[in-house]
Amino acid sequence: MQIGLLILEVNLPACGSLKEKRGRLKPLINRLQKDYKLSVAEVDLHEVWQSSIIACVMVSNDNKHTQSVLQKVSNWVEREWRDLELVDHRIEMV
Repeated sequence: MQIGLLILEVNLPACGSLKEKRGRLKPLINRLQKDYKLSVAEVDLHEVWQSSIIACVMVSNDNKHTQSVLQKVSNWVEREWRDLELVDHRIEMV
């Protein structure tokens, strides 16, 4: 069994409140859960309006597959999710 963890550090430059931040993160989190079958949550910077740390977790029996999917997720967020800026990402295998 392989557990892959993707940590995304994102900026939401136009957010002016925590309510707006949550409103912009919720569709992203839902889409990642639905399209990639990941467990996803905001794990840090909860009270910062314009930044967030999002964790995505995948369980698989194939290490290469897990890494490939998590890298695709990172690339997809950077390419397709225009209202945020991907500052950094990190993939860890547990």
